[in-house]
Amino acid sequence: MPRPWILAPIALGLVLLGAAAPLPQSKPDPRIERGRYLVHEVAMCVQCHSPRDANGELIAERLLRGEAIPFSSPYPSQRWAFRAPAIAGLPGYSKADGVRLLMTGLTPSGKTPLPPMPPFRMTKEDAEAVVEYLASLG
Repeated sequence: MPRPWILAPIALGLVLLGAAAPLPQSKPDPRIERGRYLVHEVAMCVQCHSPRDANGELIAERLLRGEAIPFSSPYPSQRWAFRAPAIAGLPGYSKADGVRLLMTGLTPSGKTPLPPMPPFRMTKEDAEAVVEYLASLG
């Protein structure tokens, strides 16, 4: 029978080479996954709030970090936002402020954001999912 001190280096080598059993991965939070889906696929927040490269492609490493609005107003006399703020991590907003904005279309100061920001009227569940997702990016 081999002595334990002989097996120790072998066991250590297997661990260092990744032959040990993989660590269990935690399941993603379904609310955050729903928020990611809403931000990227439904509300399309990622399109205005993310910078683009020279080819017009979104820069993956900087998604939702704020950027100049990539198009101008179709109505020359309409007030228009020239820059979309960073929303990853909810800078300047509490979670309650973010939910209120997405449910009522009102900022913490009671104003509506300038177009092209849509006046969202999300359900509380969807607004909370979006806010949880954005907060998780901070």
